Amino acid sequence: MTRTVAEKRAAFRALHAEGCFVLPNPWDVGSARYLQGLGFKALATTSSGFAWSRGQADGALSRETILAHLREIVAATDLPVNADFESGFAPDPQGVAESVRMAIETGVAGLSIEDSTGDAAKPLHDIEVAVARVRAARRAIDEAGGDTLLVGRAENFFAGRPDLDDAIARLRAYSEAGADCLYAPGIRTREQIAAVVAAVAPKPVNLLVGSTSEFTLQDIAALGVRRVSVGGALARAAWGGFMRAARTLSEEGRFDGFADAASGVELNAFFGSR
Repeated sequence: MTRTVAEKRAAFRALHAEGCFVLPNPWDVGSARYLQGLGFKALATTSSGFAWSRGQADGALSRETILAHLREIVAATDLPVNADFESGFAPDPQGVAESVRMAIETGVAGLSIEDSTGDAAKPLHDIEVAVARVRAARRAIDEAGGDTLLVGRAENFFAGRPDLDDAIARLRAYSEAGADCLYAPGIRTREQIAAVVAAVAPKPVNLLVGSTSEFTLQDIAALGVRRVSVGGALARAAWGGFMRAARTLSEEGRFDGFADAASGVELNAFFGSR
């Protein structure tokens, strides 16, 4: 099955209309194809997972590198791909619009714009500036046909400003500015999740679950969340296995770190059938 970009985008929008789905985050072609093989309905890139695979810290890669990565992941799978597009690679609305136009051309089905600045002294854009950036992204999408889904992100809990009321005010403003889906990474409690879902209803909410959680997917769906992403968690899980095995070999001269390694026969069989 080979779907066109338009078909992927239509399928992605349909997923947000009802129910709750998991949006796992691959960091390269192999992980994207494996996740498709497991039956997931859509994928999302991870800026951190990809950066680590390139030997860089999260946020250190250029726009050109990220755009090339998006093209590669989109081409690798028949699933819709949501782009972790960081802060749009520009501080101003005009620059965000230019970046969004470039991202759309890669074939992604959706993309997110963060409101973080990267400045520790002032980690979040003023809400007026942040809203203008979302509006610019919305205009760029509409001018390109309007079928790419726009996610507005309130980074309060990631940026050291864990103010739920401010995050909700930002999400509401981003919704009014044209965001199709809203996302406050870092919220964890049942009360926080329910408050965000209620505040932006009927628009869908993305929940990040990047570590072990007391909630099941059924619990999260019951709270009204429409999609669940895992950020860099799958990449960190892979790095965790690699680091443990490598350290055991380096520090102890032992090979038992390979005990939980995937089977090469299984991997060859999986990728050889595609």
